Amino acid sequence: MRYLLLIYSAPGAGPEPGSPEAEAEMAEWYAYTQELQEAGVLLGGEPLHGTETAVTVRSRDGEVSRTDGPFAETKEVLGGFYMIDVADINEAAAWAEKLPSTRYGSTEIRPIMELG
Repeated sequence: MRYLLLIYSAPGAGPEPGSPEAEAEMAEWYAYTQELQEAGVLLGGEPLHGTETAVTVRSRDGEVSRTDGPFAETKEVLGGFYMIDVADINEAAAWAEKLPSTRYGSTEIRPIMELG
Protein backbone atom coordinates (compact mmCIF):
# COMPACT_ATOMS: atom_id res chain seq x y z
CA MET A 1 0.00 0.00 0.00
CA ARG A 2 1.22 3.51 -0.77
CA TYR A 3 1.69 6.08 2.00
CA LEU A 4 2.87 9.66 2.17
CA LEU A 5 5.18 10.59 5.00
CA LEU A 6 4.43 14.31 5.42
CA ILE A 7 7.32 15.96 7.25
CA TYR A 8 6.52 18.92 9.51
CA SER A 9 8.60 21.18 11.72
CA ALA A 10 8.42 24.67 13.15
CA PRO A 11 10.30 27.36 11.23
CA GLY A 12 13.74 27.65 12.76
CA ALA A 13 13.59 24.20 14.34
CA GLY A 14 16.49 21.94 13.63
CA PRO A 15 20.06 22.89 12.90
CA GLU A 16 20.99 26.31 11.49
CA PRO A 17 21.45 26.09 7.70
CA GLY A 18 25.13 25.99 6.78
CA SER A 19 26.22 24.90 10.27
CA PRO A 20 28.24 21.75 10.92
CA GLU A 21 25.12 20.32 12.60
CA ALA A 22 23.08 20.94 9.44
CA GLU A 23 25.74 19.26 7.31
CA ALA A 24 25.70 16.25 9.65
CA GLU A 25 21.91 16.09 9.44
CA MET A 26 22.00 16.27 5.63
CA ALA A 27 24.19 13.17 5.69
CA GLU A 28 21.47 11.49 7.77
CA TRP A 29 18.82 12.50 5.20
CA TYR A 30 20.92 11.07 2.35
CA ALA A 31 21.46 7.84 4.30
CA TYR A 32 17.73 7.60 5.09
CA THR A 33 16.83 8.08 1.42
CA GLN A 34 19.38 5.47 0.39
CA GLU A 35 17.97 3.03 2.96
CA LEU A 36 14.46 3.51 1.50
CA GLN A 37 15.84 2.93 -2.01
CA GLU A 38 17.76 -0.18 -1.02
CA ALA A 39 14.65 -1.58 0.71
CA GLY A 40 12.72 -1.07 -2.53
CA VAL A 41 9.96 0.98 -0.89
CA LEU A 42 10.74 4.52 -2.12
CA LEU A 43 8.37 5.84 -4.78
CA GLY A 44 9.36 9.50 -4.51
CA GLY A 45 10.08 12.38 -2.22
CA GLU A 46 11.08 16.01 -2.27
CA PRO A 47 11.86 18.88 0.08
CA LEU A 48 9.66 21.97 -0.26
CA HIS A 49 10.53 25.66 -0.28
CA GLY A 50 9.37 27.64 2.75
CA THR A 51 5.81 28.83 3.30
CA GLU A 52 6.86 32.36 2.34
CA THR A 53 6.94 31.13 -1.29
CA ALA A 54 3.45 29.57 -1.15
CA VAL A 55 0.22 30.83 -2.70
CA THR A 56 -3.19 29.55 -1.60
CA VAL A 57 -6.04 29.53 -4.17
CA ARG A 58 -9.75 29.32 -3.27
CA SER A 59 -12.96 29.46 -5.25
CA ARG A 60 -16.13 30.38 -3.37
CA ASP A 61 -19.45 31.20 -5.00
CA GLY A 62 -17.78 31.77 -8.36
CA GLU A 63 -15.09 34.10 -6.99
CA VAL A 64 -11.47 33.01 -7.06
CA SER A 65 -9.00 34.42 -4.57
CA ARG A 66 -5.26 34.06 -4.14
CA THR A 67 -3.42 34.75 -0.93
CA ASP A 68 0.25 34.60 -0.14
CA GLY A 69 1.39 31.80 2.11
CA PRO A 70 -0.54 29.00 3.73
CA PHE A 71 -4.02 29.66 5.06
CA ALA A 72 -3.77 28.01 8.47
CA GLU A 73 -1.92 29.56 11.36
CA THR A 74 0.23 26.74 12.62
CA LYS A 75 3.44 26.23 14.54
CA GLU A 76 4.65 23.46 12.26
CA VAL A 77 4.74 23.67 8.47
CA LEU A 78 5.04 21.04 5.76
CA GLY A 79 8.67 20.86 4.72
CA GLY A 80 8.70 17.85 2.43
CA PHE A 81 7.47 14.34 1.85
CA TYR A 82 8.35 10.79 0.97
CA MET A 83 6.00 8.45 -0.88
CA ILE A 84 6.60 4.84 0.06
CA ASP A 85 5.03 1.50 -0.80
CA VAL A 86 4.91 -0.81 2.22
CA ALA A 87 2.69 -3.56 3.60
CA ASP A 88 0.75 -1.57 6.20
CA ILE A 89 0.56 1.49 8.47
CA ASN A 90 2.86 -0.14 11.01
CA GLU A 91 5.65 -0.50 8.46
CA ALA A 92 5.04 3.09 7.32
CA ALA A 93 5.31 4.25 10.94
CA ALA A 94 8.55 2.34 11.39
CA TRP A 95 10.02 4.25 8.43
CA ALA A 96 8.65 7.55 9.77
CA GLU A 97 10.35 6.95 13.13
CA LYS A 98 13.73 6.91 11.35
CA LEU A 99 13.36 10.40 9.83
CA PRO A 100 16.04 12.78 11.14
CA SER A 101 13.43 15.52 11.73
CA THR A 102 11.54 13.47 14.33
CA ARG A 103 13.95 14.97 16.90
CA TYR A 104 12.35 18.42 16.46
CA GLY A 105 9.27 17.96 14.26
CA SER A 106 6.57 15.46 13.42
CA THR A 107 5.55 13.21 10.55
CA GLU A 108 1.99 12.65 9.41
CA ILE A 109 1.42 9.30 7.71
CA ARG A 110 -1.38 9.34 5.14
CA PRO A 111 -2.49 6.33 3.10
CA ILE A 112 -2.97 7.14 -0.56
CA MET A 113 -6.49 6.42 -1.77
CA GLU A 114 -6.44 3.83 -4.53
CA LEU A 115 -9.02 4.77 -7.16
CA GLY A 116 -10.32 2.69 -9.97
